[in-house]
Amino acid sequence: MVDDDLIDGVLTFEETTEGIHIAVQSYYLAEQSKPEAQQYVWAYRIRITNGADQVVQLLNRHWMITDATGALQEVKGVGVIGEQPLIRPGDTYIYTSGTPLATPSGFMRGSYEMQRDDGVMFHAAVPAFSLDSPHVSLNIN
Repeated sequence: MVDDDLIDGVLTFEETTEGIHIAVQSYYLAEQSKPEAQQYVWAYRIRITNGADQVVQLLNRHWMITDATGALQEVKGVGVIGEQPLIRPGDTYIYTSGTPLATPSGFMRGSYEMQRDDGVMFHAAVPAFSLDSPHVSLNIN
């Protein structure tokens, strides 16, 4: 485990793929944001729990980040926060990262390319999660 567990009272988005359970929380970083310059920054904390019966390794990440105007940024890379963690059955890996946007809200979704001990590769879905700041009013239709 890299980080502390998820934060109490913060909305959690969850998804399970092939026994890999992913829970995500995001929170606005006011101290790093500059709304007057259209710079908004969020942190997100991700908990990956291996509920399968084999060790898995997170090899690559793929993010699709959409801002409030609908502009899409795609990010692909090796591992997460410089690591390609091995996650044993029943174990959990937690990390925190962040993303900037030019708008006061948006959302992210993605996947992790994973490999099991038997060599089988698959993509574990990361659920879509919102990036909301106090600089935008939320309207539920």
